Order: sequence, then C-alpha cells, then structure tokens
Amino acid sequence: MFKGQPKGLFALALANTGERFGYYTMLAIFTLYMQAKFGWDENTAGHIYAIFLAGVYFMPLLGGFLADRIGYGKCVTTGIFVMFAGYLALAIPMVSADIDKITMFLGLVCIAIGTGLFKGNLQVMVGNLYDDPKYESKRDAAFSLFYMAINLGSMFAPAMAKALFVPYIEGKGYHFVPVANAISEYGAGASEYLQILAAGYRLCFYVACASLVLSILIYFLCRPWYRHADINVKQSKATAAPIQELTPKQTKNRIVALLLVFAVVIFFWMAFHQNGSALTFFADKYTNLNGITGPARIWFKIWSLFLIAVSVYTLFAIFQSDTRKSRIISGIATIILWIGAFAIYQTCPETMNVTSSDFQQFNPFFVVALTPLSVAAFSGLAKKGKEPSAPLKIGIGMLVAGVGFCIITIASRGLVSPMDLEEGQSQSILSPNWLIGTYFTLTIAELLLSPMGISFVSKVAPPKYKGLMMGGWFAATAIGNYLSRIPSALWNRISLMSNWSILIALCFIAGFIMLILCRRLEDVTKD
Repeated sequence: MFKGQPKGLFALALANTGERFGYYTMLAIFTLYMQAKFGWDENTAGHIYAIFLAGVYFMPLLGGFLADRIGYGKCVTTGIFVMFAGYLALAIPMVSADIDKITMFLGLVCIAIGTGLFKGNLQVMVGNLYDDPKYESKRDAAFSLFYMAINLGSMFAPAMAKALFVPYIEGKGYHFVPVANAISEYGAGASEYLQILAAGYRLCFYVACASLVLSILIYFLCRPWYRHADINVKQSKATAAPIQELTPKQTKNRIVALLLVFAVVIFFWMAFHQNGSALTFFADKYTNLNGITGPARIWFKIWSLFLIAVSVYTLFAIFQSDTRKSRIISGIATIILWIGAFAIYQTCPETMNVTSSDFQQFNPFFVVALTPLSVAAFSGLAKKGKEPSAPLKIGIGMLVAGVGFCIITIASRGLVSPMDLEEGQSQSILSPNWLIGTYFTLTIAELLLSPMGISFVSKVAPPKYKGLMMGGWFAATAIGNYLSRIPSALWNRISLMSNWSILIALCFIAGFIMLILCRRLEDVTKD
C-alpha cells in the first residue's frame, strides 16, 4: 500500500494532516459555540455554519486560478499564514459580544481565503507527483492514502475539543450538559453556564493555531521531496521543461466532463455535511448521551479507536510483506495493538457520559480504518482488469450515501419532531449505534467518492487549468456545503422523517444520473 509511493506524497499528506486537525477541532464545536455564546437557534447557527463551509470550499476556485499564474507553492505558503490570522481572531476574546461577532466573522473570512489558497493547490502538487509514468498507476491509491492522512488529523479533533472544554467547565464549578439541556439543568443560572461553555469551546481555536505551526514546519522541512511537483505550465515554459498540451477539442471535452462531475457531487456534499449540523442536532436532542454501558463504550475511547485503526494496517502488512520476518513482526504488532486497545477500554467507567461532538470522530475513524480495505479491494480488481472507473465509483458512492440516511430515517420513526419539542426539551432515548451506523455507511460512500473524485480531477484536468479545475471540485463542494443548511432550516418546521427523506431522494437521483453519465466520462479519460 505504501510501497513504491514517492516521498513527496507523505510530506504533503502530513502537512495537510496538521492543518485538518486544527480545522476539525474548531469545526467540531463551531455550531455549539455559536449557540452557547450568542444564543442562536439551530436555524441561525446552521445557516452561518453552511455559509462558512461554502466559503471554505469555494475559495479554492480563486486560489487555483491564482496558482495557475504565480505558482502552487506560493499560494500554499500564503494560505497557511492567512488561516493562522483567522483562527487567532476567533481565539482572542473581545470586550463585548458585539465585537466578538465582528472578529468571529472576520476570522471566518480569513480561514476561508487561507484554505482556498492552501487546500486545492496542495492537492494539485500531489497529483503532479503522479504525472511521472513511473507512478501513474498508483494515482488512485495515492489519493486514498492522502485522504486517510487528512482524516487521521480530523479523527482526534473531537476528542481534543472535549479534552479542552469539559475540564474548563468543571474547573468553573459546573458539570457539562448540552446547550439544549442548559435551561432545564441550571434554570436561572443557565446564562452564566452558557458563557462559560462558550469560553471552553473557544480554547479549540488555539489548537487550530498550533496545528498550523506544525503544518508549516513539515511543509518547509520536507520541500526537497516534492519541489519538482511545484510547477505549473507557465513555470515549465520558463524552465525549458514543457508540459504536454492538449488540443482545443480535448481541452473542451475534459472541462465539460469535469463540470458534469462537479454538478453531481454537489448533492453528495449537501447530504454528507450534516455531520456538523442536523446530525449533531439529532445527537444533542434524540440520542442517549448519558449512561453508555457495555461494549459500546469503546466507541468513545479515542485511543482505543486509534489503536484499532492502526492494527488494520499491521494486519494487512502480514499478507503484503515480502519476507517472513516482516510478516512475523506485523503479526506481533497487531496483537500488541489489540491488547492495548482492550486495556484502554478496560479503564472505561461502567457508565459513560458523552457529548454530541464526540460523534464527529467516527467518520474520520472509519476513513482511516477502511482505507486499507478500499485500496486492497480496488488493487485486486485492477490486477484482474475489473476495477471500476472513477465516475462509476462516484455514482455507487452516491447510492451508498442514500442508504446511510435510510438508517437514520428508520431510527427516527416514532420520535417527536423538533417543531413539537418545547424550548430546552429533548427526547434522548436512542442508542448511539444508530448514529454510528449512519456515519459508517456515509464513510463508505465518501471513500468511493471523494478521493476518487480528486484523483479523477488531477488526471483529467487540462495542464494549464489544473489549479482552476481542482478549485472547481471544491467550488462544487462549497455549493453542496451551503445547501447543507436546508435540513437545519427545516429542522423546526417539518418532521424528522421528511427531512431525512429529502436527503435520501437527492442522493439516489444524483447517483443514478452519475451512472448514466459514466460511459461518456470514461471516454474522455482515453483522449
């Protein structure tokens, strides 16, 4: 899996891991922070969350346009510093709530602009590593590994957030309760509690600042590994290292093909990014967060999950190693990791209380743990000449996403709709396994769609428009992220079953459209 990959992949992946760790630590609590700090309801918080996500993923379009002219590396470096300024604006408390709002919005703008300069252009450089015929066949596997590294950072983000705000709250003489239960728990003292909760959430923004420092160190120290990939068409002409150009017809066909893919995946991101809004609200109001007992407790021990995820890689190494010694070492490592995971699980109290933000660690955990299975499965199919094309994988991923929301729909049967719940009331009766199952299925969909889509863009994009086209992928993501506010806007207006049904229908319709377009998209890659 890792064998034969260029060193530049690992340098760029780790630089992205640090940045994503900070971003998702912030994102895990962002809607909850706004509710606690400013008293906004789910619709308002969800709307701002969606606008921010849209900005974060739309700006790579402009960042790619700029990078095609001045260079990918320059944009990546500038982006890191702009993001740092944004997180710092969020982290520093102001003298009043009104000024806090202003600095928060300014910080969000900086984060969006910085991400636009950083994210897409870093991935273009990853793709450039595989323009070398020596590595071309490893492109899809490389982007799966790159995607895994991103999620390794985001996997620890919710646990980091919780490790910061819960002790802070307890140090102020309170025990943690969700925003939705603050009034029923603390009555007249709820307002003071919510401000302390918001201050605890604010600590997560400092983590984002620190993670960017780590990213920039990795990026610069390992630059010799990927320097040759930091080149666009304009720079290649200046250095007498020309990049192959396409005919106008080929360029047009490839751009049209990419635009069709972008149009379809909008609906996936609309559905998928309910993890920070509707699915978090569902966890907050309908899921039993107190009294977790039995084997289910292991899901909320992040270090146990981490060891289990790593053990998947050592387990695969047993079968993929070239020597008997390596296989034995991998087998021993796997056993040690399992023992370690069980030992950490044994430290769990008999009854665990969790928070709604804890559920956001499951998606990145499943990405990290399932990536070896995904790479091995498609590598095996490739050897037999039966590997599905990237467009086909995307279409199947859309259908699987629809199945994921079928799970949460089944769980919602018989529940009181949000519009019928009184203020501060919740119906926390569901097992966490419903949400975990939903996240598991959505992760399978994500692995079929996101890394394969990025790989497809890096392969098909005309050379002189690589930055712009990678930005287009993220612009489609941005539109989907903004549309993700629709379930939040409808949260207190329609039933849960109706809300989830909208997402199911969109995923299935988009999936079938993608399957219909597959042949046309596959033909373009052969030009």
